[in-house]
Amino acid sequence: MIDIRPFDTLGGADHGWLNANFHFSFADYHDPARLHWGNVRVWNDDTIAPQTGFPPHPHRDMEIVTYVRSGAITHTDNLGNEGRTSAGDVQVMSAGTGIQHSEYNREDEATTLFQIWILPDRDKIGQPPRWGAKPFPKGERAGQWVTLASGRDDASKGAGDSEALPIHADARVLGATIAAGDTLDLALGADRKAYLVPATGVIEIDGNRVNARDGAAVAQVETLSITALQDSEVVLVETA
Repeated sequence: MIDIRPFDTLGGADHGWLNANFHFSFADYHDPARLHWGNVRVWNDDTIAPQTGFPPHPHRDMEIVTYVRSGAITHTDNLGNEGRTSAGDVQVMSAGTGIQHSEYNREDEATTLFQIWILPDRDKIGQPPRWGAKPFPKGERAGQWVTLASGRDDASKGAGDSEALPIHADARVLGATIAAGDTLDLALGADRKAYLVPATGVIEIDGNRVNARDGAAVAQVETLSITALQDSEVVLVETA
């Protein structure tokens, strides 16, 4: 089962400094058919104006993955963490028992990013909060999947998961760049789900065209095959 969600069907809100597009119900946007996909609860496509951002605010018991598409985002929190995450790189915040953080675009250009929230496993609720960031050079993803964040700890855990940022969820966040005309497979398994978005380019899945910033919800597929119709950068969450 593959459900294509074109960008122009997403929810959204334009706050001037923030132009947000919602793949799932969020804030004032509610669609009962788009509440979550497996453990994926939020996938926001955000554009943040220069020298603006999210002021300090709290979260708890959520795994929040930020994939920066262009520009950079600067994180600070009440644990004393601070860091700048630039285009192509990833930061992960496990909110756990509670964390207060801010995310600002300190650049002189707009920053674009995917903000992905993943529900923690029930037995991982109430963990100490933490934050981490890591560069993932795009060259390392050429024609292959790279695990950006992972909470898989069973026998099916990917070989590259040990290098990924940790999360408290039975899920993996993957990234890949695919050259036009090439096909990249992912052994998914019929009992797993995937939600993917091309950050750039155009891809095809089982005859379905997926444009940049469209979403594709996948279930009951043993092997997911993605063909790039243009040079493409793809972000995917594989989840229970």
